[in-house]
Amino acid sequence: MSSVGADQNPTAGERKAREVAEAAREQKWTRPSFAKGLYLGAFDVGLIHPYPTSDPDAAARGAVFRQAFVEVCRTIDGLAIEREDHIPDEAIDALRRVGAFGMKIPQQYGGLGLSLVDYGRALMLVSTVHPSLAALLSAHQSIGVPEPVHLFGTPEQQQAYLPRCAAGAISAFLLTEPDVGSDPARLGTTATPTDDGTAYLLDGVKLWTTNGPIAELLVVMAVVPPHGDQHGDRHGGITAFVVEASTPGITVEHRNRFMGLRGMENGVTRFRQVRVPAANRLGREGEGLKIALTTLNTGRLSIPAICAGGSKWALSIARQWSTERVQWGRPVGEHEAISSKLAFIAATAFALESVFDLSARLADTGQKDVRIEAALAKLWASEMGYRVADELVQIRGGRGFETADSLAARGERAVAAEQLLRDMRINRIFEGSSEIMRLLIAREAVDTHLAAAGDLASRDAPLGAKARATVGASRFYARWYPALLTGHGSRPNAYGDFGRLAPHVRYVERSSRSLARHTFYAMARHRARLDRKQVLLGRVVDIGAELFAMSAVCTRAIAMRDEDPAAGPNAVDLADAFCAQSRLRVEDLFRGLRGSTATSDGRLARAVMAGRLRWVEDGIVDPSAGTGPWIASPTP
Repeated sequence: MSSVGADQNPTAGERKAREVAEAAREQKWTRPSFAKGLYLGAFDVGLIHPYPTSDPDAAARGAVFRQAFVEVCRTIDGLAIEREDHIPDEAIDALRRVGAFGMKIPQQYGGLGLSLVDYGRALMLVSTVHPSLAALLSAHQSIGVPEPVHLFGTPEQQQAYLPRCAAGAISAFLLTEPDVGSDPARLGTTATPTDDGTAYLLDGVKLWTTNGPIAELLVVMAVVPPHGDQHGDRHGGITAFVVEASTPGITVEHRNRFMGLRGMENGVTRFRQVRVPAANRLGREGEGLKIALTTLNTGRLSIPAICAGGSKWALSIARQWSTERVQWGRPVGEHEAISSKLAFIAATAFALESVFDLSARLADTGQKDVRIEAALAKLWASEMGYRVADELVQIRGGRGFETADSLAARGERAVAAEQLLRDMRINRIFEGSSEIMRLLIAREAVDTHLAAAGDLASRDAPLGAKARATVGASRFYARWYPALLTGHGSRPNAYGDFGRLAPHVRYVERSSRSLARHTFYAMARHRARLDRKQVLLGRVVDIGAELFAMSAVCTRAIAMRDEDPAAGPNAVDLADAFCAQSRLRVEDLFRGLRGSTATSDGRLARAVMAGRLRWVEDGIVDPSAGTGPWIASPTP
């Protein structure tokens, strides 16, 4: 992330980081993207309506698996996992027997070959038993060995590893390091080719290795030093390797513990001269970051599925409690202060499932580019899922703050509301923090503007190039901008097939054009400094996320209405309520585009970092003082 000052010149390290990230980014758009259109004022509802349908054979396989999976989940004691901070071996064995470790792996390699929709529904289900189970399965399949090997592996690699993974050989993904999070340009783990070119020697430390302490197979990202081959070609860069965890030189040095996700196996893994055969390299040298980002495109959908599961559980608990708990002569759910929270949880739970379901269906068809959809789903679901958990704790009051074991010990139902709040919190950090996700999405959202601006958006371009770019940009915007002034959503009877939800769909279309205009104004004003306006870009992204959620809710509700006229009206009611709530959030975000405290906040932050406000910290005791450095040294 860039530093606070909007007008500071980028450092060499920052320029390198941008270059690495830009080189790894998929820059071509060969398939349509509904979400990308939202940011350009091109609301193409035909990309999501009628609602995408699942392949009947795949849906049947998913239903059969889900029936068996439910029975397995009922045998696992989630409260015991929470209490003991450990997933028992018998639970892992039960998951292996039912094929849970091969849900996403194609059938030809011994997996179940489930769709993303059914895979996500399974994660939704198992996360309500205990979310560490969902973390175990998703870290293995969404970002672990199966996905990158399936997408980028050679036939030999696929045959060697996919059947093992489907049978339950647990895998992990190792990218983060003690001093490297979302800035892979500073990656410190190295993979040095041997003199004969048959292997690489890995050296370095990886942090927060979910599944790492128990994994058999690892995907490791490491930097290959620049070198030449017999033809004089230069190679090197961030590269992906499949590594056997039993290889000499690999040490799991620590098992990390967190505020939530107890039971998750997550640790620190050190590599000392670990010999990895060259045949275990995934793709070419230098393609590691692109492999990681491509894997995450759909891998991130595991998080909105888990958030939807937690929110559905929160709705169930909130409904029961709001009905049974009586205060001042009425159920608490009849008091407006609580009923508004109950309505928010119900509408948001429906929306969370809709956002996941639509994104997964679009990915399953293979006909749409879902880079932005998946990223938006992860960002929006993690933020809203946490708000749902927080509101559940508030509705439950003191019992929401009390642990399930404590409630049970004094004879009450063991409702783990406080655990849900702790467990949901990590989703705003996992697989790209919300702040990083906003920057990634913003980069894609303004891509068309950057392409049109050309050298105008470059800090280093000479004046002559900027003058030529001005002419080209003027031609582009002369054609594009007038289309943003009016559109289908301005017609009072537009989108009539959405029935009672048509006004909300029209609102999305109008807001999409307004968002594109605001982005244009920001581009015209800030040009090369736009990438530093992170608060503004974050609000642009958040508006698009709400518009995407409203679109998903409306099209799914209409599909449910058409499929089951008896149940459909309830779905339409939920969608109507959600859109009314979402529109209030969108209006607040639009107001934020017209003015913010980012400049004064930046000055204040610099004063804090300079130590000029340390007097504000007087009057405390810091128990962590003197206990160690902020970041552990990666050196032996």
